[in-house]
Amino acid sequence: MSAMTPPLLEDATRILSEFAANLQYEDIPEPVIARMKTCTLDSIGCCLHGMTLPWTKMVEAMMMDERSAPIASIFGSGNKTSPGSAALVNATAGHAFEFDDMHKESILHPGSIAIPVLFALAEQLGTVSGKAFLTAMVAGYEVGTRVGNAASIQLFFDGFHPQGTSGVFVAAAAAGRLLKLSPEQMRNCLGIAGSQAGGLMAAQEGAMVKRFHSGRAAQSGVYSALLAKQGLTGISNVLEAPYGGYLSTYSTNPKPQRLLEGLGVQWEAQEVGYKPYACVTSIHSSLDALLEIMKANGLQPNDIALIEVGMSPMTFTHCAWEYKAQGVTAAQMNLYFSMASVAYDGVLFVEQYSESKLHAPHLLDFMKRIQAHVDPQIEAMGVAYRHASRVKVTTTTRLQFIQEVLHRRGSPENPLALEDIQFKFRHVVAGVLTAADIDYMVNTVDRLEELPDLHPLIQRAGKKSP
Repeated sequence: MSAMTPPLLEDATRILSEFAANLQYEDIPEPVIARMKTCTLDSIGCCLHGMTLPWTKMVEAMMMDERSAPIASIFGSGNKTSPGSAALVNATAGHAFEFDDMHKESILHPGSIAIPVLFALAEQLGTVSGKAFLTAMVAGYEVGTRVGNAASIQLFFDGFHPQGTSGVFVAAAAAGRLLKLSPEQMRNCLGIAGSQAGGLMAAQEGAMVKRFHSGRAAQSGVYSALLAKQGLTGISNVLEAPYGGYLSTYSTNPKPQRLLEGLGVQWEAQEVGYKPYACVTSIHSSLDALLEIMKANGLQPNDIALIEVGMSPMTFTHCAWEYKAQGVTAAQMNLYFSMASVAYDGVLFVEQYSESKLHAPHLLDFMKRIQAHVDPQIEAMGVAYRHASRVKVTTTTRLQFIQEVLHRRGSPENPLALEDIQFKFRHVVAGVLTAADIDYMVNTVDRLEELPDLHPLIQRAGKKSP
């Protein structure tokens, strides 16, 4: 590659940096603000539940051993550490149980990154209003998801975990906006963040480290913004550089035009959905279809002889690998375990991933009745339908039922109601927060834009669990 090779998209990093640095609350449409408030509640819930899990506690223990200045709260613990360390722990927690919000095209869970970053920096800054918080949150969601869109699904096929790679741009833009970086500082912030991107998809097959990718992205975003504010320079063309840039390095088939298409008009933050199941989003449509067939026809697991699941190539690669009982991560990322578990229990929540169920004989036996394949019709629909599924159930009496689900429950096309998201929050934080604090959070987040200061909300998130 010569020095004369043109950039992937002229001035993309500069334009996105200017957008993020100059974004004002008044620029953001009301529906986007509403979506960010529900994302905030959902993400706080994910973080608080995630703090109860062993892999997050390992990260917390490491950070507390460093004895950093006690500035920012670690959720649900009563402990404080430095902003970067708090973001690391809390974002690991946010991605710790496959419950976090989802932006389909970018394959990102931005809430589990942005909320920990902004809460940590808000405690460092002092008084931060709800409007300032929401503005920074939108900046992070818009920049990060656009980077993910441009990296395209190919980034995943090339073996990288988008949460740890594209996720650094969510964190950096959110942090930079809350710190009020200038456009040039924001450009350096993104340029620093791009050099810290990392995360390998092989982690999905059992490794706890998958959750840590989210934490590292958040921490890197905090460091990038703070360093840019100090004057450290980053790669000024980090997104569009033809050699060694983010898109040219991490994706063998990037779509750089997606960085700027509709910027400030088409809001990617509004394309975020939520998870009613505690597992990888790609198989939610398959779970919806199976449950619909079983409910409509009064089927029990023992009535089913065969389940054939048609899906996109991405979902097949992502989730349809041979299940082995090697931890919660593997179970949550695996089609066969999730289909078997939901067939028996009708839900996939916390209880379905207890240690005893990961190798339960009745589930392992049921998995033998499930076959997965790439569906040519779904493949022809393109990446916009990569979550679509067509499920065919054959009963022991040779009856057959087919259900197609193009848009999973919780997606922007098939949304959950606000009441559903609040119900999920109450369920996942039960036992972590008091009833009074749960009510406070639900009611306070619903009027987030009115808050003169976030600290009462952050204080409750950081309280030691009862």
